Amino acid sequence: MNRKRYIVLCFLCLHLFLVCAQNHAERVNIWQGTDVKKRVSLTPYLANGKHNVAVIVCPGGSYFWHDMKAEGESVGKWLQENGISAFVLRYRTAGFWAFLTRFRYLFRGNRYPDAFNDLQMAMQYIRNHAVKYGISPSKVGVMGFSAGGHLVMSAAELLPPSERPAFIAPIYPVVTMVDKCVHKRSRRALLGDNKKNNQQLRALLSLELHVPKDCPPVFLVNCIDDPIVKYHNSELLDSALTSLNIPHRYIQYKTGGHGFGATENKGTAESRQWKAEFLNWLKALNLKN
Repeated sequence: MNRKRYIVLCFLCLHLFLVCAQNHAERVNIWQGTDVKKRVSLTPYLANGKHNVAVIVCPGGSYFWHDMKAEGESVGKWLQENGISAFVLRYRTAGFWAFLTRFRYLFRGNRYPDAFNDLQMAMQYIRNHAVKYGISPSKVGVMGFSAGGHLVMSAAELLPPSERPAFIAPIYPVVTMVDKCVHKRSRRALLGDNKKNNQQLRALLSLELHVPKDCPPVFLVNCIDDPIVKYHNSELLDSALTSLNIPHRYIQYKTGGHGFGATENKGTAESRQWKAEFLNWLKALNLKN
């Protein structure tokens, strides 16, 4: 290899390193220094500038696992490229073995409110480190996909008003735990095998039943042809938001299915429009710089 090619190769390697460092700032263990022994990571994708809008991204996966690619990394990069600082949260899930077995009849495992506590802590952490990350603590919103959509909407309903996110974006979310359109796998993962039939817990975690009168603005998207989470879930949430006159945007696409996240190769051209619609909606809230 001649000297010129060597210099070019070194330059490209350095450029790649800097891009990776920008796109993947240090992964943070949000529970470090607390009594909680679980390791829950938060990966920042920081946009340039100061006082930025921040979005905590919660990938889906039926509360059993995470889709960190389509609904995590791709979302973080897309938001970052559009001047929004993103923080992808790997919250606690029930896990693969809980899906295959019923060990949570005997042992607690991960279940509600673990993921909810993780999101609450992530919001506190980001607001406490707003200066470091160049964000505005009053502009921290949440975005979640499928079960992650259920999680982020729970933050609007179950957190005290002073701790709620500035806005919520549930994308093809799991919503109900009591209606016939329930996504049973998510319910089992969230409640645990020995409590999945607990009527009190089912009611508590049915989002359509607990929308607060002062709910933050909501951006809601789903597809009629969703084969995983029945589209009626989002309709239930839309009806609840409408009945209370909560500012929200509900977009129901005919095609797109489930799990497309922020990718350019999943879903359909119709469903992928949600990204532009979200950016326009956020701009209309006067939150985006």
